Order: sequence, then structure tokens, then C-alpha cells
Amino acid sequence: MIAYVTVGADDIALAKRFYSAFLPALGYGLNEGPEGLSFALPIAPGQSPVLPDFYVKPTFDGRAASAGNGAMVAFEAQRQSQVRDLHAAALDAGGLDEGQPGFRAAYGPHFYVSYLRDPQGNKIALFSSNPDEPGRDG
Repeated sequence: MIAYVTVGADDIALAKRFYSAFLPALGYGLNEGPEGLSFALPIAPGQSPVLPDFYVKPTFDGRAASAGNGAMVAFEAQRQSQVRDLHAAALDAGGLDEGQPGFRAAYGPHFYVSYLRDPQGNKIALFSSNPDEPGRDG
């Protein structure tokens, strides 16, 4: 099980604007501190944490943050309309388009996805695979 994912950012304020455009809509709460941004799903009293957490931090070695070639973090949305809305919100918050919302021939018939780059260049996917919504072939 993945416990957390961390991406580096040189401009935490810009990263906060970008990630706050869609992560709260997916249920993530934000804790901000001198070490950066910590996004986590709420924990019910007496329950274990819902994982993974997502962290946006300055680099530990002090060098410029960079995106990993081939690395991507995917966040699941409830509906296709939410993928579209959050993709647009993330673009308005400083993200770069890497693939408009829609179906891809290489994936299953209900996998509806969009791709973005955060302001630091990290690749982000927003997807829904809700079987109750129309699929690629329907």
C-alpha cells in the first residue's frame, strides 16, 4: 500500500494555488507549515488514515525541484463531469494541459482521464472510472 506521495516545488505559494484548485473537491484537507503542504483525506474518530497522503515540499537538498521523467500521480474523481471541472480549475490555477478530459483507446471503456502539469512540471492525472456513466463505446 502506498502511504504517501511527495513532489518537490520551488514556489510553494504557486503550488498551493494549483493543488488547492482540485484536491479539496476530492476530499483532501490541507495542512500548511514551514515544511510545505500536506494534503490528507479526513480520518474518522477511531479509524485508520485513508491513504495515500500527498505532500508538496521544497527539496531536502536545497537544489531546484524537478519533475521525474515518467513519474505521474493520479487522483480519482467521482464523475466524468468532475474530471472536466477540476481539469479546468487546475488550468486556471497555473497548470499546463497535457491531455484534455476524455477516453483513451489504450485504456478500459470507462476510464475517463485528463492530464496536467503542475507549475513545477510534475505530471498529474485526474480520472473517473465510474461504471454507472456512459463509456467510450456507449
